[in-house]
Parts: sequence; C-alpha cells; structure tokens
Amino acid sequence: MPTSFPPPTGDAEAEDTLSTLGEFGLIARLNAGRAQPAGTLLGPGDDAAVVAAPDERVVACTDVLVEGVHFRLDWSAPDQVGRKAAAANLADIAAMGAVPTALLVGLACSRDTPVDTLTALVDGLWTEAGVVGVGVVGGDVASSPTLVLSVTALGTLEGRAPVTRAGARPGDVLAICGRVGWSAAGLAVLARGFRSPVAVVGAHRVPDPPYAAGPQAAKAGATSMIDISDGLIADLGHVARASGVLLDVRSRAFDVPARLVDVGAALGVDPLRWVLTGGEDHALAATFPGPLPEGWTEIGTVRAGDPAVLVDGRPYEGPQNGWDHFTR
Repeated sequence: MPTSFPPPTGDAEAEDTLSTLGEFGLIARLNAGRAQPAGTLLGPGDDAAVVAAPDERVVACTDVLVEGVHFRLDWSAPDQVGRKAAAANLADIAAMGAVPTALLVGLACSRDTPVDTLTALVDGLWTEAGVVGVGVVGGDVASSPTLVLSVTALGTLEGRAPVTRAGARPGDVLAICGRVGWSAAGLAVLARGFRSPVAVVGAHRVPDPPYAAGPQAAKAGATSMIDISDGLIADLGHVARASGVLLDVRSRAFDVPARLVDVGAALGVDPLRWVLTGGEDHALAATFPGPLPEGWTEIGTVRAGDPAVLVDGRPYEGPQNGWDHFTR
C-alpha cells in the first residue's frame, strides 16, 4: 500500500525560516501529505527506507547541486532547481537501460533559509519524480552557509544486462534521443541578463530527458549508452575511451532548431557549438549494431582506432569541449 508521512503539528504560517521551524519541523513539513508509490515498502520516518528490488540488483547514482555553481535562485525558481536535480539523476538511471524506482535527497542550507524556498524545492523533486512514477523515500538535512542539494536515484534493470559505456564496437551506429544545445543556449541568454526566449531559458531551468528511451534502447540491443550532461563531445569521449573505439560525429546530422539559430545570431554564437558542447540537456547517446528504435536519430559511426571523438572526420576545434569542475 502507498505510504505517506503525517502532517506536521503547530502553526505552519508563523514559521518563516529554519531558525524558527528547526530540523525536525522541516523534515515533517517537507514530507507532509506525500503519497509514496507501491514500490516504496517503507518511506520516510525510520532509519532507512525500504524499496522493492524485484530484479535483485539495484542501479544507483548521485549528483550534487551547489548554489552558485549549478544553479542561481535569481535565475531559477526553487521548484525548477528541484526538478533539475531530480532529472539529472533519473537520466543517469535511464542511461544504464534501467527504470527508476526511488529518489533520496540530502539538503544543506543556512538557518535563515526561507522554509517556503525549501518546500518549493522539494515540490520540484516530487514533480519530476512523478514523471517516472517514483517517490522521494528519504534523506537528510544539515546546516551549511551554501544551499546544497544532493540527490540519489535508484533503479531496476528489469532482468536486462546494464548498458554501459564500454560496449561500443566498430561498425555500430551512433545515435541520440532528446534535445541538445538548448540548455547551453538558455544559460548564455541568462548570462547576458535576459529572460527570453522563454523556451530556451526554460530548457536550462528544467531539462526534458527522454527517460523511456533508455530502457527502449536496451531492449533494442544498444551496445553502449550515456547521459549527455557535460556536453555531447565530452560525454562521447567517455564512451570512446571506455570502449576503445573512435566515434565520428556528422555535424549535418543535426537539424539545429530555428530558435537556437535565432538566439545564436543575436548573441554572435554559432548554435552548432551549443549542440556539440553544451551540457545539462540530459539527452541520451547510444550505439546500436542494427536498426534504431523509434525516436532515435543517427548522428555518426563507430570506427576502429585510438579512442577519440571526431566531428566530420576531424578533431573539434571549438572554444570548449564540455564542462569539467576542476579545470576552469
């Protein structure tokens, strides 16, 4: 049966920040009235949650979002930050060919953080979790001068083998599912002090990963797969090195949307740069030995050779090759 955390007691309207609500009051507030799906056998309120694992294997991943590094609350609403944090993890589960089963959240913030901010942030987590039919089953809170959100996602392979980065073979087709370049374009717009076009800025605030495409690709025989979080070329580089192959991307395979073309013209940026190097769209890239599943687009080939990613047969010479936290 679905479970839910009981509503908090006391006058919620009078509690504005954590200094008045307190740690356990916050936990009660954030969990109040949340209905867990059937796969959550024991939800928040005990030392640990219990989640069904019918496959007898658990796929797990974690991402950490830090205010000022991964998000800005003057650029994104708290619920959008929550959705983005959930999406980053759920897309990693999908990239293994798995189906999500639960989320866990670690939250650190200062004592003067408005409770409404944290409530909205967790609302966003639950909204994105609901897209794939899972719940937020537990977590932890701590004091910190900086708002930090750490999300762990769990998933099931449903009896299939995991699709890793290490299986691409010469002769495979390289393909993607989902949009790329939109989040990077939105970030560029926000960095210039603008808030429109709304569609582009919205893509940066809340990504739209093709969650179902991961299991779909696994069922279709994908030999390798990865979530595009740091940029297409950068992330394909992980596949190339893990598989010991050369990936050749065809730039003409991308039908750059008119919206990105318009934004690129306004900012003086070639939109193909965003497509090839922009991160945080959380599209999926995979290699296939045969016909592609519906919704996937061929963008290149897998060849024998020293591990590398080429664009139109040559190394990409653009101004950036994806995001790295420690080399900037």
